[in-house]
Amino acid sequence: MRGRAIPPATFTMPRDSLPRPSAPTIFRSPPSPPGTDGHSLSYFMKTQSVRVIFPSPGLAALEEFPMPVISHPTDVLIENEYSIVSAGTELACRAGLESWAPLPFSPGYGSVGRVMAFGDEVKNLSVGQRVLSFGRHAKHILGEFVVVPVPDGLDPVKVTFARMAAVSMAASRASDAELGDFVAVIGLGLVGNLSAQLFGLAGCEVIGIDPSARRREQALACGIPHVIAPGPEMKAQVAAITEGRMCAAVIEATGLSSVAIESAPQLAARFGEIVLLGSPRAPHVADVTPFLSGLHLCNAETTVKGALEWRYPLLADPAGFCKHSIENNVRQLLRMMSHGKINTAPLLTHLVSPADCHSVYEGLANQKDLYTGVVFDWSKV
Repeated sequence: MRGRAIPPATFTMPRDSLPRPSAPTIFRSPPSPPGTDGHSLSYFMKTQSVRVIFPSPGLAALEEFPMPVISHPTDVLIENEYSIVSAGTELACRAGLESWAPLPFSPGYGSVGRVMAFGDEVKNLSVGQRVLSFGRHAKHILGEFVVVPVPDGLDPVKVTFARMAAVSMAASRASDAELGDFVAVIGLGLVGNLSAQLFGLAGCEVIGIDPSARRREQALACGIPHVIAPGPEMKAQVAAITEGRMCAAVIEATGLSSVAIESAPQLAARFGEIVLLGSPRAPHVADVTPFLSGLHLCNAETTVKGALEWRYPLLADPAGFCKHSIENNVRQLLRMMSHGKINTAPLLTHLVSPADCHSVYEGLANQKDLYTGVVFDWSKV
C-alpha cells in the first residue's frame, strides 16, 4: 500500500555543510537480554517508517509506510543506519526502464543497520547487532537475500561499499586473469573502481580507463597504478604500459554496448578475454563484423564472458560442495575491509539525508563527475 509522499528537500553540498532536519521521535531501548524472544522494546512501539520511492519516471521522494513486521521464521527486521546508491541500476529503475521494477517502486541495493527483531529460525544474530543487508532505502527493512554480521570496529559507512564490491567481485570470479597479468578496467565508477582494486589485490597490474579526470584521480587515490582517458591514443597507451603484450582481461564496467564491441577488443591480448561487468541497457547500432572477427580469427581469438553477481548461489553451502556464493563473497569483502585492503574513502562523495533523494538522483544522472559514491544517512530522518 502506498503511503503519503513527503516533498523532497533541497540538496546542498558539500556533505559536511548539509542541514540536519529535525528527526522524528524514535523510541530506543537496550538490546533484549539473551534468552528473550529476539525482539527489542522499540520493535513494539513503532507503527510507521519512511523510505525512498520512485512514484513516476524521473522523480524520487520520501514516503511514509507501515512499519515492517516479522511474519516469517527467517525474517530479520533491521533499523537502517546507512544505505548506498547503485547509480546505474537505480537510475534505470527511476526512468521506468526495468520490467522487474514497475513504478511506483521502492529502490535500494545495500544497507547497514542494527537488528531489531528476527524470526524463530534465524541463528547467529542478536538484537542490536550491526549487519549488512541487500536492503532498500528505508529507515526500517526486512533484510533481503543476504544478512551478514559486520565485524567489530568497521566504519558502517565504509561497510555499505562492500555491497557494491560484491557486484565487482563477479568479474574477478569470472575472469581467468592471474598473478602478473595486465587487466584493463573501462569505467571507473563505483563498480569499476572496486573491480580494479580487487584485480590489484589478486596480483594483476591494472589499467583504469575513464573519460572523467575526477574519476581517474579517485582511482589513483585508491591505488590503481595506471589511469588513462579513452580516445584515439588509448590503444597505444595500453601497448606502452604493457610493453606490447596488451591485456589478458578487459573489464567492461560502463554498461555501454559501444564500449564492449568497439573499445574493449582493441585492448585484449591474443587469447585474452572481455568480461561484461556493466549491464547493457541503451541501444547501439553498429557493424559487429569486426567484433565477431576478433572473437573468431587466429590473430585474436578473444573470449567474451558475462559477469553478473547473481550467477552464484545466494547463500553459503554449509557442506562445502559449492565454493562460491554471494554470502561468502560479502563475508570475504568485509574481512578485506577489516584488514584495510579496500580503499573507499576517495569514493565517498556525498553523505546525505534521504530527504534530499530527488536532488541526489538528479545529480547522479546529470553530474556524473561530481557524484560517485552516494550514501543515505538514516539518522537524519
